[in-house]
Amino acid sequence: MEPNEIEEEEFGFSRNYFLSKEIGNSGKKSAHKLSDIDLVDEQELRDAVAKIEQKHEKEIDDLIKSYKCLYQEWVLELRCGFGLLMYGFGSKRTLLEDFASSALTEYSVIVINGYLQSINLKQVLITLAELMWDLVKTQTNTSSGTLRKHQQPFTTQSMDDLIAFLNTSHVEDDDSFVCVVVHNIDGPGLRDPETQQYLSRIAACPNIRIVASIDHVNALLLWDKKMVHTQFNWYWHHVPTFAPYKVETTFMPLILAQGSSSQSVKTASIVLQSLTPNAQSVFKVLAEHQLAHPDEEGMPTNNLYAICRERFLVSSQVTLNSHLTEFKDHELVKTRRDSDGQDCLYIPIPNEALQKIMQELSQ
Repeated sequence: MEPNEIEEEEFGFSRNYFLSKEIGNSGKKSAHKLSDIDLVDEQELRDAVAKIEQKHEKEIDDLIKSYKCLYQEWVLELRCGFGLLMYGFGSKRTLLEDFASSALTEYSVIVINGYLQSINLKQVLITLAELMWDLVKTQTNTSSGTLRKHQQPFTTQSMDDLIAFLNTSHVEDDDSFVCVVVHNIDGPGLRDPETQQYLSRIAACPNIRIVASIDHVNALLLWDKKMVHTQFNWYWHHVPTFAPYKVETTFMPLILAQGSSSQSVKTASIVLQSLTPNAQSVFKVLAEHQLAHPDEEGMPTNNLYAICRERFLVSSQVTLNSHLTEFKDHELVKTRRDSDGQDCLYIPIPNEALQKIMQELSQ
C-alpha cells in the first residue's frame, strides 16, 4: 500500500470518528437528575430487607458445618507461624466465630470487627499488650527484675512503643500465642494504608497470629509483597459460605435511602452500650448541655472538663481526652469553632433523636 493511500485511510477513520460524535451529540438529552429520585426512609428499607425470606438456609448451614473438619488443620497452621486468610463468596463471620470458640479455647482471642466504619486500633494494641504481659508473667523462669522493668501503664504508650513491646516479649512455649480474629480486614474501618501497615506489624510479632476474612474484590491491592509473604505470612483458604452479609451491612448506608432518626438512635445506642459507665456519663453531660442550649455552637472543652471533674467522672484532662477520642472515632462527637474562634464539642444528632438516646441510657 502506497504512503498516500495509508494517510488517506487514516484520515477517513478520524473523520468518521468525529462525525459519529456529532451525530451522537445531536440527540435530545435527558432532563432527569439525581435529585429527582424519591428516596426511601432508611429504616423502612431495612425493615423491608429484614422481611425477605432467606433461601437455602439448610444448605448454607451444612456447608459451614462441613468446614469443621478443617479446624485442626487451621490450628496447626497457626502453630507453624502462618496467618489464615479466608476468602470466598458469603459472610464468613459465623465460620470464624465458631472456629475461635471451638478450636482456639486454649488461646487468648481478640476480635476486630472490620466492617464497622471506624476502629480504635490503639485500644486493640493495648489489649494485646495486656494479654501478652499476662503470658510473660506466667513463665516460671521470668525473674522479678525483668517484670519490674516492663511493668508500666500501656495506656500512656504510643502505638509504636506497644508494637515494640509485643516484638520483644517472648514466651518460652512456642505454642503460646494470642490470636487476633479480624472480620473483614478489608472493611471500611481498616482499609487505609496506615492501618494496614500497623496490622502487618502486629502480625509479624512472634507470639501474635492473625485469622482474617476478605470480601472486597480489590482487597489484594491493600498489601505489597513484603506484607503478604513476610509480615502477614498468609495461608489462603477458599471457604465460600453463600451466607448473607446481615451483620456486616448493618452499619453501611443503604443506596437510595435517606437516613432516619430512628436509625441514628439505634446505631448510637449500640456504640454507647459498649463503653464504660464513666464514658457514658461524660456523653450525658455533653448531651444535656446541647439539649438545654440548642442555639449554641457547642460546649467548650474546658467547660466539659470542669463539670466532669466536679462530678468525679474524670480525674485529669488526659482521661477526658481519651473519652473524646473514642467518641470521635465512632462519630458520636465532632468539633467546630464558635463565633469567638473557640473550639466547641457537639453531637451531630438531631435533638429529638438525642432525647431518645438519653432515655435509653437512663434505663
